[in-house]
Amino acid sequence: MSILIIEALKQGEHWDSARDLYWLVLPLIAIGLNDLFQTKHAIRRNFPVIGNFRYFFESIRPEINQYFVESNLDGRPFSRERRSVVYQRAKGVEDTVPFGTLGDVYAPDYEWINHSIAPKPSQGDAPRVTIGGPDCKQPYSASVFNISAMSYGSLSNNAVLALSMGAKKGGFYHNTGEGGLTSHHLQGGADLVWQLGTAYFGARNEDGTFNPEKFKKRVKDHPQVKMIEIKLSQGAKPGHGGILPAAKVTKEISEIRDVPMGKDVISPPWHSAFDSPMGLVKFIAELRELSGGLPIGFKLCLGKRREFMSVVKAMLEANITPDFITVDGGEGGTGAAPLEFSNSMGTPLNEGLVFVHNTLVGAGIRSRIKVIASGKVSTGVNLFSKMALGADICNSARGMLFSLGCIQALRCNTNTCPTGVATQDKALVKGLVVADKFERVARYHHATVKSFTDVLGAAGLSHPKDIRPWHVQKRVTTTEVKHYGEIYDFLKSGILLTDARPKGYDRPWRSAQSASWQSLEGDG
Repeated sequence: MSILIIEALKQGEHWDSARDLYWLVLPLIAIGLNDLFQTKHAIRRNFPVIGNFRYFFESIRPEINQYFVESNLDGRPFSRERRSVVYQRAKGVEDTVPFGTLGDVYAPDYEWINHSIAPKPSQGDAPRVTIGGPDCKQPYSASVFNISAMSYGSLSNNAVLALSMGAKKGGFYHNTGEGGLTSHHLQGGADLVWQLGTAYFGARNEDGTFNPEKFKKRVKDHPQVKMIEIKLSQGAKPGHGGILPAAKVTKEISEIRDVPMGKDVISPPWHSAFDSPMGLVKFIAELRELSGGLPIGFKLCLGKRREFMSVVKAMLEANITPDFITVDGGEGGTGAAPLEFSNSMGTPLNEGLVFVHNTLVGAGIRSRIKVIASGKVSTGVNLFSKMALGADICNSARGMLFSLGCIQALRCNTNTCPTGVATQDKALVKGLVVADKFERVARYHHATVKSFTDVLGAAGLSHPKDIRPWHVQKRVTTTEVKHYGEIYDFLKSGILLTDARPKGYDRPWRSAQSASWQSLEGDG
């Protein structure tokens, strides 16, 4: 082909067409030769040029699925229907659905809330919950729906700023994530929950250990910080630690976190500030003192039940309790995580939430501690169902990202997020216009809380504290229905302190010890 083109050029025949064809074919010849002689990809080597289409279509597979394959009920981890309701509420447009539900109401796992013949009027004011136990000097009044922990670095500066400004306008809090307290969080003006992870970003020594004086100064200098959350683990990768890919480590992030550029930023799986359940409890007391009495809590994805019970035993022995506990479900996650951890590590939210709530009730200290649920919460019914299982309030990560414009492109870990949400690429970040997006965040929050209060009233209830397990029904088979109170066992107050501990709680309680994470009676 190339020889014929050259001959045509020599003879002056069809000069323009031959020249254009030459410049079209020459790159294909170069690609083909490269494919033939490279050794990494068998498909390209065996099928030069056309083999490259395989990799192209693989790269846009998520988009093809979203736009041409999936139905409204398909899509993972969030269905198109779930994403759409967030988009609609964030935009302030019609969010009703026509012609009835698309769900199969006779399929196992279908859930619903029984309404009341005598419904209550929807509450005019959004309900709030006060967080602060007996040792807290500065209790905080929180919305029932807030922004879950997501770090600057994993998210772009525009995304963080828009979330913070939206939280400020809507009157709810914004959790910083373990990436540290940044100017973007502060600039937005929202109430902040400063999360301290295993790397203690913003309050660390050069060797990565906790620095009490830095922590105390930052809290004092920034009154927007309303609560402190110690991160023990997270749903996406429990027991693994955090990962910020080197491609996302800008100079600014390097300075904020005090980490080198050009390397992945790894938060260790474990804390260096304590090494036992009693150590954790005493660390809580230390942070409360250093912060001037702010609410102090911790976040975990439930793992070994005995280890959580060890912490509860330490609370009882030291008479020190956190002001809140955030329970993250194993289904959570907004960033990078190994497949094995994302898919197969950590207790799902419902089971983890019930166990944490039950253990606190059984130990007689539930009234001192608020429980926060985090994991695929994006609608008013989600809020209601988690409160039926023991939560006082809920946090949302991915729901809030959808309100910013996230399209579930599944590129959070590549620095190529097309909407500018989860990237540090300035060319992509500029597409996220803060002045527009923060309004969307506030509208989404307002509409979701309103939908929750509407559901609450339809169930004949006046306040979130009135929600009980039997208010949520679940089809367990095609012909059998149970409410949450029949599916999950709920303990009586103080029962773990007696010899009448129920099955499933007795062995891990007996195995737990406050002085160590190790078991007294073998693993459990």
